[in-house]
Amino acid sequence: MHNHRSMHYFKNGLTVGLGLGFAGGIFSTIWLKNKQNLHADDVLETIKAAFVKEGPIEGSWINFEKQPLRKFAVTSQGYTGGITRTEDGQLVSYEFLADARTGTVLDIQRSIVE
Repeated sequence: MHNHRSMHYFKNGLTVGLGLGFAGGIFSTIWLKNKQNLHADDVLETIKAAFVKEGPIEGSWINFEKQPLRKFAVTSQGYTGGITRTEDGQLVSYEFLADARTGTVLDIQRSIVE
């Protein structure tokens, strides 16, 4: 009888331990994924896809080094890059600043290339 009760406690303890370990693994994976930055190529591909919806592009570039960003009390890191396309027979350059964690475009400047 005593041996049967010890085995029951062992099985319950093992089940609880495995359950907590599994839940902790899922939680830590999600937490780590939310803390990671996107790769510069992924950010550029997303922005290029948005531009291609409006028409063809001539070229694109992105700086792989993240730069610190600060807007009032909010700090982050971002990528700078650019897209060039022909509009009305003129070459136009769009330079952007994108958040490294989300890929969101924070600023974009349009200029005509002379």
